[in-house]
Amino acid sequence: MKFYFVILAMMSTNFRSQVLIKITSIPKGTPENAKIFMANSSNNWNPNDPKFELKKDSSRNYTLQITENKGTLEYKFTQGNWEIAEGDENGNKLENRKLFFSTNPQTIENQIVSWEKSAINKNTASENVKVLSENFYIPQLKTSRRIWIYLPPDYSTSNKKYPVIYMQDAQNLFNDATSFSGEWKVDETLNQLFAEGNRDAIVVGIENGGAERLNEYSPWKNEKYGGGKGDAYTEFLAKTLKSYIDKNYRTLPQAKNTALIGSSMGGLISFYAGLKYPEKFGKLGVFSPSFWYDFKDLNLFVSENSKNLTPTKFYFLSGTKESENMVSDIQKIIPILIKKGVPESNIKTKFDEDGTHSESYWSREFGAAYLWLFKK
Repeated sequence: MKFYFVILAMMSTNFRSQVLIKITSIPKGTPENAKIFMANSSNNWNPNDPKFELKKDSSRNYTLQITENKGTLEYKFTQGNWEIAEGDENGNKLENRKLFFSTNPQTIENQIVSWEKSAINKNTASENVKVLSENFYIPQLKTSRRIWIYLPPDYSTSNKKYPVIYMQDAQNLFNDATSFSGEWKVDETLNQLFAEGNRDAIVVGIENGGAERLNEYSPWKNEKYGGGKGDAYTEFLAKTLKSYIDKNYRTLPQAKNTALIGSSMGGLISFYAGLKYPEKFGKLGVFSPSFWYDFKDLNLFVSENSKNLTPTKFYFLSGTKESENMVSDIQKIIPILIKKGVPESNIKTKFDEDGTHSESYWSREFGAAYLWLFKK
């Protein structure tokens, strides 16, 4: 199935150069009435910006005129959302295309070889889940990351302010399409709890950095696996991302209304961030935490942390057979927290014999953890 799409970029103030981008083919099965957009670095990667929608002309070509800029423009084609973006030859995520502006006329041909297969085949995200940003900048790490946001069902029809949950590994939270091993079904769970009259919350999901995940999710270095960027990552959560969310959404910004939840290494960094910034995050969901990664330094940090943890609530979850030390590591940490002034009533542990180190287990237990952390 082939079409001829054209993006015509012309300078608004002179005619020194034109950039003609051609899309000479699209994947079979693309809907006949599909809308094609050019998300790019000049429009904050908006996947459905009307200013960058390609329009069919009388010759059935798709054309778009834009004002030429200096330097490099990164771009990618979508069908109006990041759930259906162009993929590589295997249907996986495609790196951004690059357009180098020049003073000479140029023609650049493109082929869309696939739409991301997972997005087409098993998109399970609810309508009230969106990609907040495809490339949210993390100044502390000099990188960017995709950020997801879940808004309660009544967000657009009310003037309420909401508590906020910040969660790690966003690839696995809302959409089976982006998860490598299933999803937590956070959106389905919260939508159901909302329908039952329970308290609602905004959820902000931060995608992990792939190969950088272990580095960013541990403040200390493991001799075998690395690490050590956790301080920079938690500073991003506390000072950059939380500030942005509180400024742009109707939130209850106090620590008592703000939670961090994560699993495995995400559980470790959520726990650490909560101890480092208790004035920002007052509720912690620590699922199957990888305290083993550097238990000695973690133990020392908890013992020597002088900040006030008295109001913080902790929900620890683990399967009893997940690893040899997971449950015992949690049990060793709890007396230290109590010694630091955390009331026993603010600490909840749940150890399940059938618990596994998996999204299916964490998905099953997410609702109960949420209800305990945010109980009225």
